[in-house]
Amino acid sequence: MQQNMALNVDLGARSYPIMIGSGLLRQGGLLDPYVEGRDVLIVTNDQLVSLYLQPAEALVTGSRVESLVLPEGESAKTLDTLKLIFDALVAHRFGRDCVLIALGGGVIGDITGFAAATWQRGVDFIQVPTTLLAQVDSAVGGKTAVNHPGGKNLIGAFHQPLCVVSDMDTLNSLPERELGAGLAEVIKYGLLGDAEFFAWLESEHQGLLQRDKERLQHVVRRSCEIKAEIVAADERERGRRALLNLGHTFGHAIERCAGYGEWLHGEAIAAGMCMAAAFSQRLGWLDAEQVERARSLIARMQLPVEPPAVPPADFLAAMSLDKKVIAGQIRLVLLRAIGEAEVTADYPEHELVDFLSEQFVR
Repeated sequence: MQQNMALNVDLGARSYPIMIGSGLLRQGGLLDPYVEGRDVLIVTNDQLVSLYLQPAEALVTGSRVESLVLPEGESAKTLDTLKLIFDALVAHRFGRDCVLIALGGGVIGDITGFAAATWQRGVDFIQVPTTLLAQVDSAVGGKTAVNHPGGKNLIGAFHQPLCVVSDMDTLNSLPERELGAGLAEVIKYGLLGDAEFFAWLESEHQGLLQRDKERLQHVVRRSCEIKAEIVAADERERGRRALLNLGHTFGHAIERCAGYGEWLHGEAIAAGMCMAAAFSQRLGWLDAEQVERARSLIARMQLPVEPPAVPPADFLAAMSLDKKVIAGQIRLVLLRAIGEAEVTADYPEHELVDFLSEQFVR
């Protein structure tokens, strides 16, 4: 049995721990060192109230703890929902010394973090991720945002949490699709920077799908190690951190074109990584055998390997709204090899247009 552990995201004065293990939500007072007797607002969704709200409230002692329940799903990640958090903060008369706790998956973490980044010009917050995707990716690194009808995560801020608490036991209640969505982000880490980890995923995928706790804790730890190292080197995505967006330019376009919430984020990223691998092959960067390894592992994790049917022009327009676009050029994260990714805009534009036309011919 793996022991509970903590990693550190090294950002100088903004450094914070990522706690990983079983039973963390049952440790009363665990967050007391981080809230220092201030007012606390726990933000969660309606599917988690009966499961985790009461133990989450017990993580803090000696403080006023209020809660807010938001709708679930990507379609709720909007400015209208964000206003509900601000309304609750006003109603409870929370000042600049309050702490927000995000109890949930990536949507709750992103929207709560953005509320914390902007309430009275910035207050503290804590991430308590309850999905695999949030534990391995969105809860770590300080990216916070809401969606705009024109694109995903277009309105946001960098705002690091005080700490991240990843209780592996919360994965027991995770629906199958949500588990798979998280595994897509895990695969991403192997593809972009750790070929040995990717090979381990190939050999251990069945145990992960069966929710073996030791294997799941290993992927959370290794994924967080990779992300923490990249974030520490490039907190605000001016360079290397963009590698973490492997599959995301294609994937965000899938989400927008299909309608937010129709595809889970991780499902869209899975298909997006397959598209990135195929485009890498088209440019002569990646050989067919490695493309097939990537597609095969994604398929064995019960994730989609093809995008939905979308008019190529609409898909290209959605890609052009990606945050990595500079001077009108769509920058892509592509693969030189499994374990080696690169951010580039150095490709003929017509190649991308032709590629999309071929991808969406069924």
